[in-house]
Amino acid sequence: MTAKAQMAPMTKKFTVLLIDDHPIVRQGLALLISREPDLTVCGEAEGARSGLLAVTTFHPDIVVLDLSLSGPDGLDVLKEIRMKSGNLPVLILSMHDETIYAERALRAGANGYIMKQEATEKVLVAIRRILHGDVYLSERLTSAMLNQFVHGTASAKRSPVVNLTDRELEIFRLIGEGHSTRRIAEELHLSVKTIESHQARIKEKLALRNARELVQHAIEWSVNVSGGY
Repeated sequence: MTAKAQMAPMTKKFTVLLIDDHPIVRQGLALLISREPDLTVCGEAEGARSGLLAVTTFHPDIVVLDLSLSGPDGLDVLKEIRMKSGNLPVLILSMHDETIYAERALRAGANGYIMKQEATEKVLVAIRRILHGDVYLSERLTSAMLNQFVHGTASAKRSPVVNLTDRELEIFRLIGEGHSTRRIAEELHLSVKTIESHQARIKEKLALRNARELVQHAIEWSVNVSGGY
């Protein structure tokens, strides 16, 4: 080794694990991150099970996690990561409305939430901010949460969907994506009866009269993910 090589500074690259069920999204993120001198993608996964396995296999410095995965969703994966990997930083990257999902993601242990519609450079900002111990939220959401904290009441315009539990919201989302009750039960490893009980509570909370209205509203909400319910 030459004296010059010995004097060259060693730059640590933080490792990033991508968990997203869209290959194009993963490829785009991997390309974006690989161009950075301080970041590198150590692995990718497309589903809940493979994502949790990748966490224990690659031991990343940070996980970028999508909420919409096949089977158990990203919130379930996040909760499992928190149980097994304690302080591992997790950034939620999702197409779903932050006013619906961000607060519950933070409660589940996320270190940040960013919507896929945000500019790509903000993903890098979010990753670095979280790696340095901060929480990342959009300016719009930060302002809304501070306003709620100061005034002590939620906005009157908040969607009734926010009243759903994490499991009910997961089922509502799957209904909106066209999944049958039986398929939802199989994907979530629950009984059909349990899913039907959740559906009954969803209808009650959203003031829906029957299964047809539940499906209709779930589809409308799913299509309009960038704007909420």
